[in-house]
Amino acid sequence: MNETPILEPAEAYALWAPEYPACAHNPVMQAEERAMLTLMPAELAGYRVLDAGCGSGRYMLHALRRGAARVVGVDLSPEMLERARIELGQHRPDARVELLQGSLEALPVPDAWAQLTICGLVIGHLESLQTSLAELCRVTRPGGRLLCSDVHPIGHALGWVRDFKSGGARYAVRHTQHRFSHWHAACAALGLRIEQVLEPMLDPADIPAGAHFDRVALEVPVALVFQLRREP
Repeated sequence: MNETPILEPAEAYALWAPEYPACAHNPVMQAEERAMLTLMPAELAGYRVLDAGCGSGRYMLHALRRGAARVVGVDLSPEMLERARIELGQHRPDARVELLQGSLEALPVPDAWAQLTICGLVIGHLESLQTSLAELCRVTRPGGRLLCSDVHPIGHALGWVRDFKSGGARYAVRHTQHRFSHWHAACAALGLRIEQVLEPMLDPADIPAGAHFDRVALEVPVALVFQLRREP
């Protein structure tokens, strides 16, 4: 059996972007999104919201639906940003949004700009957790909230990969395991207070009939979701 090629994120998302919708489109993402939306304020009127690693714009759309005054999305992939432009144009053509190309390690956003910073399923694509969190902290105002998620590190131990299909072939995106102890140490060093941690499980109702998957996935958490606060 041929092994699935593991691609760097920029190469992977260039292939994935044309078919990447602005919604949670698999059971792991659905579990992760339910947890993230539980932690996201229900009312964002007057908020400046940054989506770091915005992809096709799913959390930008959620922030706009909750009344965010201004939303900025940053992504490394120009192909994913183009996908986000299409999705936002279809769903929220009159919204005040801005899309910028940039890395999570060097966000093109001023210091203390965001009252809420979102980073969904992105940090695992980078090797340095502390460098990524330092940038997220920098762009969030003192006292502001950060919502961050990643694939649960238990998945790495079980051999799971973040895979997708393109052109009839299957690929995987490179992913680095960041354990809870790593998050705890990095947050302590950066003055980020861990307020809540959620470990969502799969909902069997989300799994398509006849799907082939590791049944152990029903018995373990599939994502690690943090609510963080930048200390004033």
